[in-house]
Amino acid sequence: MKITRMKTNHIENPIGFYLGKPKVSFVVTDTNAIKQEAAQIKVALDENFNEMVFDSGKCENIDSLGYELNFELKPRTRYFWKVKVWADNGETAENTAFFETAKLKEAWLAKWITADLDNKINPILIKDFSVKKKVISARAYVCGLGLYELSINGEKANDEYLTPNYNAYNKWLQYQTYDITHLIRLGDNRIETILGDGWYKGRFGFEGGKSEIYGDKLSLIAEIVVQYEDGTSDTIISDESFKAKKSKIVFSSIYDGEIYDETLEDEKYYKVKEINLGLERLKERLSLPVVIKEEIKPIEIIKTPKGETVLDMGQNMVGFIRFKVNVKSGEKVKLQFGEILQEGNFYRDNLREARAEHIYISNGEEKVIRPHFTFYGFRYVKLSGFGEEINLEDFTGCVLYSDMEVTGHIETSNALVNKLFLNAMWGQKGNFVDTPTDCPQRDERMGWTGDAQVFSGTALFNMDSYAFFNKYSYDLLREQEDRNGMVPMVVPAVGMEGGGSSAWADAATIIPWNVYLYYGDKAILEQQFPSMKAWVDYIKREDEASGSKRLWTTGFHFGDWLALDGEDPSMPTGGTEESFIASAYYCYSSSIVSKAARVIGKEELAKEYETLSNEIREAIVDEYFSKNGRLALKNQTAYIVALFMDLVPENHRKRVAKDLNDRISQDKGYLKTGFVGSPYICRVLSENGYNEMAYKLLLNKKYPSWLYPVTMGATTIWERWDSVLPDGKISGTGMNSLNHYAYGSIAEWMYRNMCGINPTVKKPGFKNIKLAPMPDYRFKYAKASFNSPSGLYKSSWEIKEDGSLEFKFVIPFNCEAELILPDADLDKVYVNGKLLKETKINIQKLVSGTYEVKYMPIKSYIRYYNINMNLKELCVNQEVRRIISEEVKMPISEDMVNNLGDKAMPELAHLPFFNVTEEEMNRVDKRISNIKIDIEQ
Repeated sequence: MKITRMKTNHIENPIGFYLGKPKVSFVVTDTNAIKQEAAQIKVALDENFNEMVFDSGKCENIDSLGYELNFELKPRTRYFWKVKVWADNGETAENTAFFETAKLKEAWLAKWITADLDNKINPILIKDFSVKKKVISARAYVCGLGLYELSINGEKANDEYLTPNYNAYNKWLQYQTYDITHLIRLGDNRIETILGDGWYKGRFGFEGGKSEIYGDKLSLIAEIVVQYEDGTSDTIISDESFKAKKSKIVFSSIYDGEIYDETLEDEKYYKVKEINLGLERLKERLSLPVVIKEEIKPIEIIKTPKGETVLDMGQNMVGFIRFKVNVKSGEKVKLQFGEILQEGNFYRDNLREARAEHIYISNGEEKVIRPHFTFYGFRYVKLSGFGEEINLEDFTGCVLYSDMEVTGHIETSNALVNKLFLNAMWGQKGNFVDTPTDCPQRDERMGWTGDAQVFSGTALFNMDSYAFFNKYSYDLLREQEDRNGMVPMVVPAVGMEGGGSSAWADAATIIPWNVYLYYGDKAILEQQFPSMKAWVDYIKREDEASGSKRLWTTGFHFGDWLALDGEDPSMPTGGTEESFIASAYYCYSSSIVSKAARVIGKEELAKEYETLSNEIREAIVDEYFSKNGRLALKNQTAYIVALFMDLVPENHRKRVAKDLNDRISQDKGYLKTGFVGSPYICRVLSENGYNEMAYKLLLNKKYPSWLYPVTMGATTIWERWDSVLPDGKISGTGMNSLNHYAYGSIAEWMYRNMCGINPTVKKPGFKNIKLAPMPDYRFKYAKASFNSPSGLYKSSWEIKEDGSLEFKFVIPFNCEAELILPDADLDKVYVNGKLLKETKINIQKLVSGTYEVKYMPIKSYIRYYNINMNLKELCVNQEVRRIISEEVKMPISEDMVNNLGDKAMPELAHLPFFNVTEEEMNRVDKRISNIKIDIEQ
């Protein structure tokens, strides 16, 4: 029995983070025990727990998902905490972790300083100091604007990049805390902080961006506290005793990259001056560190038809290239970054005005180089100035993203689906660089709320994302303060006015609720409830001001963004009525606010917003549904939203689900959905009796589909269904990112429906799950693993050669699952080798353990061809096609298959020009009914 994943506020051993009332959590592994009987948590100032500050005592009600430590924190203090767990089989285990506070309410002694230099120069701010006694501890408390890197005695003080991160700088400024004990030496020491423009001062924002959105000076505030063995300490503060010099960074920009000139030899020191930026905005960090999470090597050097030298990294990634360079003094090497080749040549027009390059001017010495204050989204790197002899080993792709543990994985028998899942994962890696961005490469890279909202469920399965979304949600809350509850389109808002679009702004309610559902920690609801309520109140005021009586019919909305069913091709808002989508989200968010209020003990508000939600639902039904349940709107997304957001009267759900299925069939079995409909379409189908259609949509390989980009060689998710055309040409440059994760939200369906792992409101945080895998005959197997906040879940299924189903499940310690087996006769189900009815196992309440379930399903999961399949599906199999040509007098041409292939032969028989008799169809059906459908086809 072991205790693992010990975290404080969902961060492992945090140093200098905002803690509020800290909550500690843990996971128990490696045990055959089923339940936690009791636990005890102790907190002390020392690793030996001699200086105790808190002891819960042995308690039965300590929740591993989060236990609040009820004592007053002191500034700049490391606390060690220990948990001991008693299990129901007599086993015990204990383990220790720590957290460390920052300055808390302690007054700043340091001053904001800036170099007395031209604002365009990237300075280094320097302080020399001497240490004459043995050091036991040293900490740096630092914020540098725009971006900074701190070094002590020539060594980088941490493994982070892009500090102090990307947030609403006009509202709050994060300072970081670093343990620099190992870098301080006896004698002379030097602190150096290099500054660059970043998000704060550099070019950023819409339409190519603008400079100095938040400020016009590169500045620093820093306190270095050195504690000695004799109990004394020194504090080095930023003030006018610092000095400055020019760095060799000639230029740096988030969008444009970096120019670094090693030949610059200006060793002159310049003065610094204090500036008044105020201290009230400084706050302990919320952002997770942005670090190099992976390193990948290029797979090939390409010589293009134009004679360019291009590295192929084999993967669309985000970060930078670290490279070795050895050229003559004064010679320049250049790296330019792009996502795709066009006609075999380097291409980056879809990056718009982002230059995305790294220029290095050598001083003649061999060096290993990387940029400082930028990042790139790329697969291909055009090299200039490196000479003819280029060694792949000299180049390394450094993958940057926020320091989150990967927690989920999906694998199936279909290689393309596996690649789709990985593409969604890589999309998350590339766009979770401190803030959930829409794209990581062009002149945008902003925290679009709609993208983050629709992908949040997938993100929370894929990675341990609580702290990440907590920071983003806090930024959203702060941005609402001056907007009367309205939520901007992007967070941080980077100086933008406006916002308030449905689905996008509903990130205010949906993201915190999803985080609570996945983690079972109501702290995020307590933090965000004012924001959640303010957003719904904003819509309510808009609704009432327009006299629309609980329908939201005013303002700008993105609609079903980039859907394919709009009447006007120039308008990307799709064909689903925007007021319907807006009203649906109005209802959905009101319901979430009601549920959140109930969780945090605000019962009166819970009732108020529950009533509001019901009123909106009734208004939607009156406006858009007939008495017989017919939805007035006929778009895929309209049906999806109505079903997913529980707008359909219960007695009409079956009809609306059937209408959705029929609508998709009318659309030849292909997606027409955009950012609103796509995340939920397969979930709605699977959960309303049309699982086969969900799999059909998943497995389509032609545009528009999830697998079309995979067949085109995509290694991330595209912004558009057809970002690249079948001939390999990019479909446009104005708005065409090849790393845009929103459509990767299909992975949530893979976890929840394909493999069946579902959180429940009854016991959030995966203490209790609904385990409802839904196999399909077109796969041999599928399996998911999810290292949830409560422990590791595994769920897999396999269709055996004899048609039987085999499931394997792992339920973690102290958790339960309600198992729903598809097409099962429970009297004939075997669990761990025994008939279920002969065991004491309750599948409605599976406890911790490993289970192997086998049975012959009532419905066959091995399929044979039949004439009720559509013509295109039949003609995929050459033997079936031969039989049709032998039995049917009318020739079945390729044009017929392409144009009418979505219809079955009995449907085609009603057409005047399709001369196929019933006798012919019966003969075909008899012969093909013995041919097993090849799932690979």
